[in-house]
Amino acid sequence: MSPIYFDLDGTLTNPKPGITRSIQYALRKLDHEAPSEDDLTWCIGPPLRASLKKLLGTDALADKALLLYRERFADIGLFENEIYPGIDDTLSALAASGRRLFVATSKPGVYADRIIDHFKLRTYFERVFGSELDGTRADKTGLLGYALKAAHIDPARAIMIGDRSHDMIGARNNGMTAVGVLYGYGSKEELLGAGAHHLSATPLGLLDHTG
Repeated sequence: MSPIYFDLDGTLTNPKPGITRSIQYALRKLDHEAPSEDDLTWCIGPPLRASLKKLLGTDALADKALLLYRERFADIGLFENEIYPGIDDTLSALAASGRRLFVATSKPGVYADRIIDHFKLRTYFERVFGSELDGTRADKTGLLGYALKAAHIDPARAIMIGDRSHDMIGARNNGMTAVGVLYGYGSKEELLGAGAHHLSATPLGLLDHTG
């Protein structure tokens, strides 16, 4: 049976309020205009520092914004989040079948671990792989390469499930099967354009693509 790696934001949980409000907080602290929550959803999923640089224009401002973002996110934004309906049932079915399940997220591991514990999902996952606070392994290709080696898994047997292009690209670059979810923040066009092998409209629909 294929081992499965799950993205976190936009795949297991809907983090929109916490992420977008923490970005708004950082921008306002820098006296920069803050777009609406809806206008910041493109920031959900990809490595955050790169998104902040797009918003602010320079590496220096992006670094300042990232520290300010974490001021709010670490205590408040982390929990402005909810598990997608059907995720518990999906993970339960996969775990009952004896699958090896992992989380692979560009979010810093220190935050990902707290979120997984908060939603009581720890029992399903063998390990949570995230980036470091300094940005190490924020790129999904590198993160998945590290996670596959750490778990001693053959990429050709493994599945990556995520909602954004970088999840699909990371899977493809590592020789994994790429499964895109349509209930998150990436469009059908984005996911197929990035090389998704399969698409699922719902969490429970993932059971049809994890054979």
